[in-house]
Amino acid sequence: MSRRKFIRWLLGLLVMIGAAGAGLFKLLEKAASEQTMVKGLGETAGEGHAKSESAQVVHEPVDPKAPLFSYFIISDLHVSLYDPNTIKHLKEALEDMKQFNDGPIEALVMTGDLTDYGREQDYKELKKLLDAYKLPPIYANMGNHDYYDIWIDKKDAFNKDTMPNGKTDWQSRERFQKFWGLKNPYHDDWVKGHHLIMLSQEAYVQERPEVGEGAWYSDEQLDWLKERLASHKDGKPVFIMTHQPLPPAGQDGGSHLLIKAKKFREILQPYKNAFVFCGHRHMDFQNTVEHYVKDGNFHYFHNSSVGRVLDKNYQNTASHKSQGLYVQVFRDKVTLRGREFSNRTWLNEANWTVPLKQA
Repeated sequence: MSRRKFIRWLLGLLVMIGAAGAGLFKLLEKAASEQTMVKGLGETAGEGHAKSESAQVVHEPVDPKAPLFSYFIISDLHVSLYDPNTIKHLKEALEDMKQFNDGPIEALVMTGDLTDYGREQDYKELKKLLDAYKLPPIYANMGNHDYYDIWIDKKDAFNKDTMPNGKTDWQSRERFQKFWGLKNPYHDDWVKGHHLIMLSQEAYVQERPEVGEGAWYSDEQLDWLKERLASHKDGKPVFIMTHQPLPPAGQDGGSHLLIKAKKFREILQPYKNAFVFCGHRHMDFQNTVEHYVKDGNFHYFHNSSVGRVLDKNYQNTASHKSQGLYVQVFRDKVTLRGREFSNRTWLNEANWTVPLKQA
């Protein structure tokens, strides 16, 4: 081979290697993108995330009026193959988020009752729905319905007489934790320099009949919450997710409420920029109850429902509705807006601006 031919051959080889390298890079880039479409679903959604110091740094935008962190909170999806409306409503919410152009969506938070019964087949349906969309990181906690498998008998029917039908609360917890890649049903993470804390009820009536439909948190979980909140003594806002609502101040809760409420409020009391969210009641943002109250030092919000929005009489009269909350954090305030996913509109009855207090 002549010198000229050798050089031409070598240049051609380099071109092919470069093209192959570029193709490989694109394949790797695509694979990485697909891996980050949905947090959880076989990957760790909370406990396993790296809690590096850099994760807590707020990378502030150039525009001082721009939001630092924006995310959606949805609750009470109640995904069920027996109620196609629940599947339809979750699709409506995800479609709205897919085409959303009123701001970024940097996290999606789900506050309990993800499915109607918490069975394997229900989680498979939820996964199928989520997998169909490119989504931001997802964070979730457990509601009472996520323990409901114990009510389902061998004939696949709801049966109180044979409860727990050979099943346990432990199995429901394990199913939830496996789905989201968690070591515990409660977990936390920092997103865009902001702290999300997901509290979960740790037992249901198979293990603790006295809790009814209430949220029972162990002392270990509440001590963990206290430790996690310690980093917010400097006044940083923190966002805490529960499922069942709190009882009136000064009381502990029972069925359908947060049970160890007095200790919960005591832990939250020092923090002036704490935002607590619950679901469970499904109350329509329009013409029902107050959805925002100042509870001691912290701000308390009652979300509506994606799966079944209820009226004051707890009836699903407006079965077409599907609602959630859009939260944006700014340097000096937090804004919260109710969203009607079925027609992609904002709800004027659910529109709050909360100034952040200086430490």
